Amino acid sequence: MTASLTFVGTATTVLRLGGFTLLTDPNFIRRGQRVHLGYGLTSKRRTDPALTPAELPAYDALVLSHLHGDHFDRVARRELPRQPPVVTTAKAAETLRKWGFGGATGLDHWAEWQSVREDERLTITAVPGQHGPAVVHRLLPPVIGTVLDLETRSGDGWRRDLRVYVTGDTLNVPRLSEVTERFPDVDVMVAHLGGTKVLGVLVTMDDRQGTDLVERVRPGTVVPVHHDDYGVFASPLSNFVAEMGRRGHAALLKTVGRGQTVDLFPTSHPG
Repeated sequence: MTASLTFVGTATTVLRLGGFTLLTDPNFIRRGQRVHLGYGLTSKRRTDPALTPAELPAYDALVLSHLHGDHFDRVARRELPRQPPVVTTAKAAETLRKWGFGGATGLDHWAEWQSVREDERLTITAVPGQHGPAVVHRLLPPVIGTVLDLETRSGDGWRRDLRVYVTGDTLNVPRLSEVTERFPDVDVMVAHLGGTKVLGVLVTMDDRQGTDLVERVRPGTVVPVHHDDYGVFASPLSNFVAEMGRRGHAALLKTVGRGQTVDLFPTSHPG
C-alpha cells in the first residue's frame, strides 16, 4: 500500500491514499492574477501552480475546506469536472451545486463521507476550524478541517492503516482540542499556514500557532502548505521550519515544493 501528497500550490494537493485519489482546495490562477477575498478585498498570486486542471489525474473526490477565492477559484469553477463528489461545508456545497457540481456534499462537524473500493475504505470526517478570531471569523466563509482515515479489510472488520488530518484555514483555537480527543494517533498533519492577515487581523496560523497545534496533535509527520502564494501571507515557510527546529520538532517535518511529491507512510510501514 502507498500513500503520497503532491503539492500543486497554496492548499491544492493531490493525495493518493491506497487506491483512492483526492484533490484538495483547487487554486489554479497564475502568478500576477488576483483572487477575491470578499468585501472588495483582493490578493495577487505570487507563484504559479505546478499543474493545470487538464494535467490532474482522475480523482475520486474533491475535499474543499471552504469557498474562498484562493481555495476554489474561477479556473476551478470553469475547468474541473462536474462528476466527482465534493466534500465541503454546507454553505459551500449549496453554492457549488448551483454552479453545476451536483455531487457536492456539505458536512457538519463530525459528520462523515465514506467510500469503499474492494478491500479498502476511506472515511472523511469534517472537524472544526475557525478562520479568524472570535466574531471576525463570522465575516469569512465557514471552514472545516478534515480527518482522512484509510482502512483495509481485516477478517470481519477493518484495520486503520493511515490517518491524515488536513487542518483547513484555521487559527489554533481551543476547540481544536476536540479533534485530538476524537482522533488520536494522527499519522500526518497537513498544516495550512501562512499567517494570513486581512486588514491587519490574523486569520490563518502563523509559525508559532502552527507549531503550537503540532504540539497539541502530536502527529508522526507534518507537511506544511498554504504559506507563500499570496501577498496576504505574512509568515513564510522558513519561519515555520525555524520555529519547529527551535522547539525540537525538526524531525517531524516533510517540506514539499510545488510539483514535488512526498511519501506519507514511513519507510518502515508494513503496508
